Amino acid sequence: MRKLIITEKANAARRISTILSDGKSHSSASGGVTVITFEKDGDEYSVVSLRGHIIELDYPKEYNDWGATKPEDLVYVPQVKAVRVKSILTALKEIAAQCDEVIIATDFDREGELIGMETVREMGVDLSIVKRARFSALTKGEVEKAFDDLALPDTNLADAAEARQIVDLSWGAVLTRLISLSSGQVGKNFMSVGRVQSPTLKLLVERHEEIERFEPVPFWNVVGKFGMLAFKGEHTGNPFWDREQAEAVMAKVSAEKVGTVTGYEVSPKEEYRPAPFDTTQMQVEANKIGIPPTVAMKLAEDLYTGGYISYPRTENTEYPRSLGLKSILEKLKDTEFKAEAEEILKQEKIVPSKGKRRTTDHPPIYPTAGASSDKMKGDKWKLYELIVRRFLATLGEVAEAEVTEVTIEVAGEQFKSEGYVLKKAGWKKYYGKYLKSTETKLPKMAVGDEVDVRSMQMVDSETKPPYRYNQGSLIQEMDRLQLGTKSTRHDIIGKLYSRNYVQGNYMIPTPSGIALTKSLEVHGGGITEPEMTARLEADMLKITDGERTLESVVKESQDMLHDVAVKISSESAEIGQEIRSALHSQQHIGICPSCGNNMTVKRSKNGNFIGCDGYPECKMAFPMPRGALVQTTDSKCPVCGLPQLRIIRKGNPPSVQCIDPKCQSNIEKNDLGVCPTCEKGHIRIMFSKAGKRFAGCSEWPACTQTYPLRPRGTIKAAGRSCSICKAPMISLGTIDECINPDCPGKKKSSRAKKAVEKKASERVPIR
Repeated sequence: MRKLIITEKANAARRISTILSDGKSHSSASGGVTVITFEKDGDEYSVVSLRGHIIELDYPKEYNDWGATKPEDLVYVPQVKAVRVKSILTALKEIAAQCDEVIIATDFDREGELIGMETVREMGVDLSIVKRARFSALTKGEVEKAFDDLALPDTNLADAAEARQIVDLSWGAVLTRLISLSSGQVGKNFMSVGRVQSPTLKLLVERHEEIERFEPVPFWNVVGKFGMLAFKGEHTGNPFWDREQAEAVMAKVSAEKVGTVTGYEVSPKEEYRPAPFDTTQMQVEANKIGIPPTVAMKLAEDLYTGGYISYPRTENTEYPRSLGLKSILEKLKDTEFKAEAEEILKQEKIVPSKGKRRTTDHPPIYPTAGASSDKMKGDKWKLYELIVRRFLATLGEVAEAEVTEVTIEVAGEQFKSEGYVLKKAGWKKYYGKYLKSTETKLPKMAVGDEVDVRSMQMVDSETKPPYRYNQGSLIQEMDRLQLGTKSTRHDIIGKLYSRNYVQGNYMIPTPSGIALTKSLEVHGGGITEPEMTARLEADMLKITDGERTLESVVKESQDMLHDVAVKISSESAEIGQEIRSALHSQQHIGICPSCGNNMTVKRSKNGNFIGCDGYPECKMAFPMPRGALVQTTDSKCPVCGLPQLRIIRKGNPPSVQCIDPKCQSNIEKNDLGVCPTCEKGHIRIMFSKAGKRFAGCSEWPACTQTYPLRPRGTIKAAGRSCSICKAPMISLGTIDECINPDCPGKKKSSRAKKAVEKKASERVPIR
């Protein structure tokens, strides 16, 4: 028999061919299309890879002119399919004409099922000869098992994906045209609106407004330090919302030198293993180590098609019983995870942890082959290592800790201290590098013991606003609200950035993003509410289960869209005014003091800059601050009269500064002192293109003296030079230190500190 295998990607085609042919396949080109051939068990195979969707869904060409058709009239226009890569389809038709069986071997999910089914339908083959290979990993065992046990294609699964495709296109096209035309933003500057994108943006806008409205409330904590180890104890009344109450406690305890232990309890604590990785949690954890969700998914796809991990799009958090956990560990014995794998294999029982989600399509994400950091570099290795270590953690033993609780009475006031010591690392031995935990050791005590009071302090503080979303936490919230799918959420976030609706790592919405959201909330008929999108997700599942049809779901969605489109169209004037005003504020920086024209954000091949609209007559221009989120203000620089910007950098409080980096106000703010190398320039706080903070000489490039700076916290000049190395001294809160990390004085101080700590640890802190 002659058989044709259709894969989704070239890597998958090569890997499947290598596995099924035992490495004896051959490649040839036909019309620019690579065809891999081999023989197996007397059958002749041809393997051709697609490039994702080679068939595109769109509106007929006559509807491409935005001005010729009212957006609301586009709702019920039938969409058409067009072949995007004709060379591949032509090659498939020629090969299929000589074959007895066509096997779809695309990714086994909704999208993969649609890609395979739409391709074979366009090829015009008899569907009775079409089979489906289903696998969750491109390993020898999985692939051979899939091709030995071929199934029929799942038309319901393909219909569910096609329904989503039709609905997303219609909602995106109609709403985008409505809003863009209303606001006058057409061409490259169109205003993108989407069924999932808009409620996701609303989450960010609501959080931003909550933070902006937030008014901090002051409170006070009374904190003591006890014993030779100076361990901290919190007053049991903390926090005090009344300053006088805190001061009354301080008046009682501040002069006391001794406290009495009134409670001492040591108890064991079991710390359970994390659940196996599903797509969402993998993206969340990858984001924590600096790999954004979009990049993480691309790398995960590469690792999957390379045979290193299982299919990365899954909602399952429970390993199936059929998964050979020991065989996976055996494969890891040939990698730098050898010691960890061998240790787990020695366990009396290997019982994996479980999450709350259990599905039958794909297992959780796990490693399928060993790899080495020598051959796999950068973020790809970081993600692979994360997946391996998560897998190991799910199989490791429970971690055990010892928790100590101490109550100390000082002048009738109670103070509590908590200690934490990890007694048995268990699974944390394998996953600890991704965890933030510090041990706090407390000395052994008994009720009635006296303990020295080292100090008492009343600490001023205030309530903090809620955290902003980062990409990881936003994906978690989208998952909770059923906004999008495991396969699309990272792309939605990417669109929010590309359309300039949000900026920065902590996803601060821009004026245009806020204005669009507020307009849609008022005029959009509920399209910013997650319930509408979640309802469609439920309908997709019903199509998959055969409870609904593609046609009924699409019709219901179109009717809903038509009502929304009519409402938006009738209120387009108000929407346009609101968005145009926001766009102006986003681009407008201020008035040029030289000619009186507006100064706005301009674009060039080298990036954005601030320039005068009076160009070329007026050439006043300034660079945008590096590596920062920039917001406009209504204020002017008190020194030179130029507009000021609000600058937000990670780890630093927001600051307002003049747009001219050479303005004396900026120079004074960033000046730390005279350069000890050239004695001519000044050491100033500077920022790299990526926003990394450092200190460098103002006489660069003549003087190349630089110093690293801590990435977080406020840094100010101490107003003096180091007595030892002559470098500037800087103030970090209440502490002054030399800016030079190689200062001989620092090394001497470090040695002395270690000696004191060692001496203190050898003494018993209880009287």
